[in-house]
Formats: sequence, C-alpha cells, structure tokens
Amino acid sequence: MPKFFLTPKQSLAYIKLTDDVSKEIGYGGGAGGGKSILGCLWIHSQAIKYPGTAYVIGRGELTNLKKTTLLSFFQVLQLLGTNPDTVFKLNSQTNIITYNNGSRIFLMDMSHQPSDPLFTRFGGLELTQAFIDESNENSILAIEIIKTRLGRAKNKEYKLIPKLLETFNPDKNHVYHRYYKPWKEGKLPKHRVFITALATDNPYLDASYIEQLKNADKITRERLLHGNFEYDDDPTKLFEYDKILGIFDSDNLLTGKPGSFISCDVARKGKDKTVVFVWKGYLITKIYVNPVIRNGKFQVAQDNITYTDEVIDVLKHIAQIHSVPRSQIIVDEDGLGGGVVDGIKGVKGFVNNSSPIETPFSKKIHNYRNLKAQCYYKLAELVQDGKIWCYDVPMEIKDKIIEDLEQIARKNPDKETKVEVLGKEEMKERLGRSTDFSDAMMMRCYFDLKRSYKPHISI
Repeated sequence: MPKFFLTPKQSLAYIKLTDDVSKEIGYGGGAGGGKSILGCLWIHSQAIKYPGTAYVIGRGELTNLKKTTLLSFFQVLQLLGTNPDTVFKLNSQTNIITYNNGSRIFLMDMSHQPSDPLFTRFGGLELTQAFIDESNENSILAIEIIKTRLGRAKNKEYKLIPKLLETFNPDKNHVYHRYYKPWKEGKLPKHRVFITALATDNPYLDASYIEQLKNADKITRERLLHGNFEYDDDPTKLFEYDKILGIFDSDNLLTGKPGSFISCDVARKGKDKTVVFVWKGYLITKIYVNPVIRNGKFQVAQDNITYTDEVIDVLKHIAQIHSVPRSQIIVDEDGLGGGVVDGIKGVKGFVNNSSPIETPFSKKIHNYRNLKAQCYYKLAELVQDGKIWCYDVPMEIKDKIIEDLEQIARKNPDKETKVEVLGKEEMKERLGRSTDFSDAMMMRCYFDLKRSYKPHISI
C-alpha cells in the first residue's frame, strides 16, 4: 500500500487502526485534516487484504455520504492508481460495494428516523470493522448499536480487532465527552485513541483554503482552523460559552436579589440524578447531588437511586438548614417528582409542558410553547447579563453545569411555531445523559416570572 500521500497525522492514525490494542479511534478536530481520505483508505485496504470481510461506512444522511465521503472513496482509488471496475461493483439500489474477493462495504444512513428510533435496521449486520464520518452529526445510540455489530465477520479467522474509526470536527456533544475531554485530561481508556488533525497538519492542502479559514468569523476560526472544542457555532444555542464561564467567576459576585430558594430536579430513571440547588437571590450557595438521609446522616446515594420518601425527607431537611420557606421551593413535578410535590405541603410543582406564565412583556417578545422554554430563555437572559453566580463547587459538578447549559438549544428554529427548547430525550442523544443540573437551575426562574405578573384589578 503506497503511503506517499499520507500526512504525518494520517500515518499515526493508520498505525492505530492496524495495531492489536486500539478499538475506538477518534480523528480530526478541524477542517482539512484529511479525515474522509483516511477512513476510506483504511476500509478499502482492509476489504482488499482480507477476503470475505464486511464493513460499514456511515454518515448522518445517506445523501450527504454519497455527495462527500463516497467521492473521497473514489479519490483514494485514484491516488492508489486503482480502476474501480476491476476490483468491485457498487449497487446504487442497495448501497453495497461488493469486492471480487467477497468483501463488502455497506454505505449506511446513520440518521435518526421516527419509524426506527432504536436503529433496529442495524440489527442484522455482521461486520468486521466500521468507519463513521462526521461522527458528531450522529446519535450516540446509533454509534453504540453499530459497535455491537462489529467482530462478527471473519475477525477470528484473520485475528482482527473489531475497530471503529470516528472522524469529526469540534462539537460539544458525545465526541467532546468521549474523546476530546478525556484526551485533554489524560484520562482516555486504553482501548480509545484521539488524534488531532488540523488544516495546518496537512502539507498537501491548498494554502488558499487555510487563508480562507483565517479570514472566517472568530467561532469558525477557533473550531475549524484551530480545532478548539470549546467554541460552538450553533445559532440555536441559548447560552454562550464565555458567559457560562462567567457564572463561576468570583469577581462577579454581587449582592443580587434578596430571598432564599430551592430548585430540585428529581431523578426519573436510569442514569438521571436528583439535583438540588439552594439559592440566595441569584447566587447558588449549595448544590446537592443524589442526597439522601440514611442512618440519620446526610449521604449521597451511590447507586443513583433515590426514592420519593427519601427526596421528601431530604428536601425538608435542606429547607430547614438553609431557612427556605416552602413557598420558595420548586420541584420538577413530572414523573417521580409528582409524589414529592404531593408529600411536601406548600412547595411549587414545576410541569415542563404546562402553559407559560403570562407577564407584561412575554406576549410582545416571545410566544413560548411551554413553561420550560420560557424559564430557559429567562435563565439565558440572566446568564447573559452576568446575574447568575456560583462558586466553590467541585470541578465535576462545574463541568456538568457547563456541559448542560451548552446543550440547551431552540427546537425547530426555522419553523413558524411557538418557541420551544429541545426535550429531555433529545438532550440525552446529544449529551449521553439527562440535563439534570441545568434543569434544576432553570426552575429557579419560575419565581421571577411569577412575581413579574401582577394582574390589574379594576375597582
């Protein structure tokens, strides 16, 4: 296999793709690093070298795959001096490439389809290895299911590890949390590798393309030229990264509004957490995660399981410690939270999909779909103005707050519909978990919105 056109970063990645240790390889972090070329070269070379094996080349939508990744596939063949007609046949109806030696490549649409929410269409695949281009465009569930199909097509015969290559640009979703962040912190598991590749790492790239990136707007430059994962160019996002960081800047601490409050997001199921925020005005003074009282002591539920009666007891205890009246406690009433609201007389119940609160300004500014959207937009306004503060919190919790807020985005921004934000399930697809921390923060805004509405009574 000739290597004359490989960049140093591509060569490093190719070594990982063919070693006996690495199972998941993340490659990219910027534009122009040769992501698609790398993936297509690897898959084609494996299919040629190991007869009868099977692979996937996947992308968010099949139409995009054919317009981009598949063109890179044929470019690889051209660079290798290979005539496609002599080695395989592409069936445009089934989207399967069948090699003369019996190997196959399935061109897969990885997009979420309402008729197939669990990606059961992947269930019958028996694959050797897989390449997912622009992995950040895909649901983490789709990727996890593809991983379960690897190692099923002659891996044992050829002693091949079931490898997955994911290529991507910077994004604050699962690729950030699975690859970039652990790599940056030196915490990547042994089976997972992340290799940064930027336009400046590619000596074969036209210099005019790099100049084009240099002349782009700041966010595009940071993301696609410098490979900065901390910037996001999604215009639907409600919170700016720099403003989120301002929440934890001790120099911003002011008196704020008087009054103490508690907002609580109750765990629903699985990996969800019960999160309790204690507020003094807009200052977050204490955060409890999965708190329980067992054997007369405050503890953290290590099994992530908190029961209704335990949440009731702990909220009463927290309210007493921090002198918060029950009228200034709000609890997510959806799911298990409903039992908590019923069990503590006087607390407010927050129903995400309930009608927004009418205020003197809400009709002029936004027509919100529900209370959740209205409160998130209010929280975004407060964060933007530097009015929400939190200090002296563990780094793990700080990171989760930042991660949660960065994922909050408007849903269907291009449609003439009421303003709403992405739902819990959509957030889980992006983040890999529920936005428990930002949801607990968001509910604090209920009290401001409720107070701002003072109906005029004519006498």
